[in-house]
Amino acid sequence: MTEFQRGVRMGIDVGNARVGTSLSDPDGILATPLKTLRRDSKKNSDRRVLRKLVEVNDVKEIFVGLPKTMRGGESDSTRMARDYAHALRSELDAEGNTHINIWLVDERLTTVSAHRSLHEAGVSSRNFKTMVDQVAAVNILQYSLDALKAGQTVAGYLVYESPREDSHLQETIDGPVNETENLQ
Repeated sequence: MTEFQRGVRMGIDVGNARVGTSLSDPDGILATPLKTLRRDSKKNSDRRVLRKLVEVNDVKEIFVGLPKTMRGGESDSTRMARDYAHALRSELDAEGNTHINIWLVDERLTTVSAHRSLHEAGVSSRNFKTMVDQVAAVNILQYSLDALKAGQTVAGYLVYESPREDSHLQETIDGPVNETENLQ
């Protein structure tokens, strides 16, 4: 994608207990908090609600945070976010929403930044749990929007239905990346 296209975009921060969401305006200028979903890995009700939010808000593109380690490596959280994005891709495809791109984007330090922002805003630490995931989702989405508007590449790749496909061909928003840049 080299030219920024108009449309609502969604940011997602996947955690063990909660999933934070954010939305952009149709012009892709500003990301705002949407909702925090309780994670339900047995019934997947969080993804059901998420798919409904995608539909109701006419989302054109989704950016899921990929929490790589500071050295760019994998962790349990990285694999969890990737699995979540692949499951969401499969579910959207099954519903006929194949036109919605899902990107896994590097989100190092977004949760740390979210905690700092909430602390600086004077939010009580006991209220952090309900807000930090949304703020992290806003950070993920705003980073992606800013990069796209500036004509830059977002550090990440497009999610295909099968995780095996991703390991062989991963794309940045502007096109293919070479094998040494793959997120593995």
